[in-house]
Amino acid sequence: MSIKFCSLASGSSGNCQYIETDKVKLLVDAGLSGKRIQESLISIGVEPSTINGILVTHEHKDHIHGVGILSRRFNIPIYANENTWLSMKSEIGEVKEENIMVFDTNKIFEIKDLNIHPFNISHDSVEPVGYSFYHNNIKISIVTDTGYVSQEVKENIKNSHLLMIESNHDVQMLKVGSYPWFLKKRILGEHGHLSNDDAGRLLTEVISGNNECILLGHLSKENNFPELAYETVAGILTESGISITSDISLDLTYRDKPTKVYNF
Repeated sequence: MSIKFCSLASGSSGNCQYIETDKVKLLVDAGLSGKRIQESLISIGVEPSTINGILVTHEHKDHIHGVGILSRRFNIPIYANENTWLSMKSEIGEVKEENIMVFDTNKIFEIKDLNIHPFNISHDSVEPVGYSFYHNNIKISIVTDTGYVSQEVKENIKNSHLLMIESNHDVQMLKVGSYPWFLKKRILGEHGHLSNDDAGRLLTEVISGNNECILLGHLSKENNFPELAYETVAGILTESGISITSDISLDLTYRDKPTKVYNF
């Protein structure tokens, strides 16, 4: 009667998250090569052929690179909203008709013993979503690749036992860095990515300090450091009266390796 979570990879070079219950094993995005995802799954004790579905957040390459490959290799259903399907279908290659699964954003659906709530987020793609997952009394939420967090999203991710939230960049590093201005403007905009400061401020609004596990995701290689993301968010939480040693667990995801497996 448990639920497990592991971030296999998170960042602009590829994203893939793993969720498991007693009856289902799912990936959220598959933005790495099929080979690398298979190796990552095996490294945490999961046989790739046992995956029951791939849920897609949006159609950008770092989220769909291995989707079609894995679906064809292991006959895995792919779940996405209609607009995302229309945008990514030509990118992921041929997929069996029975593995094309279309959901409605903001409508809860079930895969075996897991309830899944896809909700709108704000990114420069056709219809990007975050996800909340419910199993028994446990809730896990994932929100990355969003430049703005609405009140509706905040309500959707409250009371999560594990929350993976974007902490993409340090604003000053981005501003003085080598990116062209149009890309800096995109990242800083409402359809871009959350900064470390954004992540910290958001967490002060949505967590209760009741032993939640917080994972910082999608850290930029060029415009962030893991230590900086952690310290910035930790500082904001501490200033707001939330202890990162007794009230919550604060941890990082990685671009090039899986996190530990979290069990609830």
